[in-house]
Amino acid sequence: MSKIYSYKDLIVWQKSREVVLLTYKATAGFPKDELYGLTSQIRRSAVSIPSNIAEGFRRGTRKEKLQFLRIAFGSGAELETQFDIAKDLNYINQQEYNKISNLLDEVMRMLNRIINKSI
Repeated sequence: MSKIYSYKDLIVWQKSREVVLLTYKATAGFPKDELYGLTSQIRRSAVSIPSNIAEGFRRGTRKEKLQFLRIAFGSGAELETQFDIAKDLNYINQQEYNKISNLLDEVMRMLNRIINKSI
């Protein structure tokens, strides 16, 4: 196992960044009248995951790190819900939904393990 020098070395951060990229691609096709609604909310939730992982990594204490990991986990839960709504509204197809959902589920499981080990 190699030493972690930066949050960029964390697989969970790398995968959460992939979620962001997939999210932006998927939401590019959303209706224009959703730009300031669901599109914006989904994108903010997605970006929040790697952002909070990074911020937590840079924090000084374990307690602070844990708090930011929990925020990232919460943002992931928001994103799951928002993509369920987008699918129900037929803004994304089943294939896109499955791809994002599977990767997001992996990120959420990784975050859950890290949080539980830190408690």
